[in-house]
Amino acid sequence: MRKIAGVFLLSVAIPATPAQAQIQVFPTGGEPMQMPMPQPGRQMKTGTARIKGRLVGAETGAPVRRAQVRISGPEIMPKAATTDNDGVYELRDLPAGRYTVNATKSGYVSVGYGQSRPFESGKTIELTDGQVLEKADITMPRGSVISGRIIDEFGEPVADAAVSAMRSSWSNGKRRLQNTGRTATTNDLGQFRLYGLPPGDYYVSATLRGTQEMIVAEMAMIAMSTGGASESPRSGYAPTYYPGTANGAEAQKLTLAVGQEAQNTDFGLIPVRLAKISGAVVGSDGRPLEGVAVSATPRSAAVGSIIFPSGGSGRTDKNGNFTLSGVSPGDYTLSARTSGVVSTTGDGDRMVFTMTRTMGTGGGGDGVSETGSVPLSVSGDDLTNVMIVTSKGTTVTGKVVYEGGSKPTTNTLRISAAAMGADGPLAALGGGSSSVTPDGTFEMKGLSGPRIFRVSNIPAGWVLKAVRLNGTDVTDNGIDVRPTDPVNGVEVVLTSKSTEVTGSVKAGNDPATDYTVVIFSDDPDKWTAPMTRHVVSARPNQEGRFQVKHLPAGTYYVVALDYIPQGDWNDPDVLERLKPKATRLSLTEGDVQNLALTLDSM
Repeated sequence: MRKIAGVFLLSVAIPATPAQAQIQVFPTGGEPMQMPMPQPGRQMKTGTARIKGRLVGAETGAPVRRAQVRISGPEIMPKAATTDNDGVYELRDLPAGRYTVNATKSGYVSVGYGQSRPFESGKTIELTDGQVLEKADITMPRGSVISGRIIDEFGEPVADAAVSAMRSSWSNGKRRLQNTGRTATTNDLGQFRLYGLPPGDYYVSATLRGTQEMIVAEMAMIAMSTGGASESPRSGYAPTYYPGTANGAEAQKLTLAVGQEAQNTDFGLIPVRLAKISGAVVGSDGRPLEGVAVSATPRSAAVGSIIFPSGGSGRTDKNGNFTLSGVSPGDYTLSARTSGVVSTTGDGDRMVFTMTRTMGTGGGGDGVSETGSVPLSVSGDDLTNVMIVTSKGTTVTGKVVYEGGSKPTTNTLRISAAAMGADGPLAALGGGSSSVTPDGTFEMKGLSGPRIFRVSNIPAGWVLKAVRLNGTDVTDNGIDVRPTDPVNGVEVVLTSKSTEVTGSVKAGNDPATDYTVVIFSDDPDKWTAPMTRHVVSARPNQEGRFQVKHLPAGTYYVVALDYIPQGDWNDPDVLERLKPKATRLSLTEGDVQNLALTLDSM
């Protein structure tokens, strides 16, 4: 991807009475510009293979018209087709390779080719050159619905509340509620309707604070910081979960069948006393920082073992001072990052917000970002004089080593240093990534805290083998980067000796064609490691065979299941239950094994 060097101004013009904002990007001293689209890491292919199929409704068998059918795979940019009046679609000009196909239409459950159950991955389609795959049909059920009404503590309807359907799933070793992407806004009667849901278990949340409102509030806070602003409300509403609790552990689960509507899901928002958090952000040079983004993210929003995401944000004024208003009770991490500087001007009729951001040419970004954070607890009383001192972080350098073959002639590699143990926006603080120079070296600036290294845009035939620091393997444990101590000598090892596990599954004496294979390490510590490489799943292709590539050498369990919801294989309790059903598997570097498994169930 080509990077642009220089300083850019992001200007946002907002009328004195906030209505519509206008945003433009200018090079300093220049005219408005179009930002280039990112270029793919390698040349995308075209071919002569085709996929043809038909979409029908699960309940009626009638064609599903005007649905979007999307195909994705490592050899192509994602492309889509629209079904015709008979529900027929065709995807053309495909090179040989492995693909997934998914269908979407409003009011229906989004379904992948070969998917027969909710929250299950679709099957992989394998194509050869010139192949025409016919009858790649997909059955689409009507979505389930959750409808209800949001009220306040007086029984009055709450308009413009954001209502979300959430599901409980495992991620990075913790069970958390994650948004399904289905949200609704209450009307003037407080009514909402969440539709197009797959059958399954859901939790419903409601809040009055949406993303757009928070952005406007951020900008308005900068202007109000000069004085003259009216006092913000001291009472408000906490994020509330059905049937009417701010305690996530008390949220009630709703179970939906196919096409079912859960009506009268009514509940009231929980009133709470809101607090203000005020303080200042000081840079590593001891000077106050203007226009710095400050965010409060719940750190003990984990009730039991479930994390509930929420939070607030703002920016500092010219003296480095900030105020976050309307903060609900809870434990937070207050974070600041100097990723851009926002300043304001006014002419009496409007306010103009200008963001100045330096964009560097190096792989590690501009190298001048500073980050800092402090923990705090909010009980409803205001917190004042909170000081955040930022640091520039440090520089991490290293090299890429190729084992088992000649070095690739093309260089598309990108090394990233992801933050470990951070949820939501905290994960982006001080993030780093770097391209790799022709001599195999890389450099990332502004890093601090626990980091784990990963590689993207790896050339075909190569796979990550190890990440080492001073001879110690840190591939899965990462390293702790101290802001004042540069880290040199990180070694990223790629190998051409990749593992491959293929096979088939039998149900009794008959071949099974619809199943999920789960392969997981025999070391439980690796199940919950950040960005684990040691727990994977696979679905069969159209011929009923499965394939898993690039597992690290080691000892594993492997089991074939008739059904497991997507992501449940990340749950350590589930994996413990699967161990007695599983077959042991030992892999060495470059090992290729073909397995014959027997179908089992949860």
